[in-house]
Amino acid sequence: MGVKSLGLFGSVARDEATSASDVDILVEFSQPVGFFQLFDLQYFLEDLLQRPIDLGTVTSLKEHLKKPILEDMVRVF
Repeated sequence: MGVKSLGLFGSVARDEATSASDVDILVEFSQPVGFFQLFDLQYFLEDLLQRPIDLGTVTSLKEHLKKPILEDMVRVF
């Protein structure tokens, strides 16, 4: 599973996160991945960051959410 890009959005990206906030992550893969691979990545990131993760993909964004999320996003790589 190759990750092409990864970005933060939501309260973490806006520097408004609290101790109760989850981390919103948008990921783009270099090739299609399955449902289980996506959840494996989510669980890995939750273990690594010790925070709940809301993981989404660029291709799964609903059209009405795409612009606000992409404008809010802080690209990690």
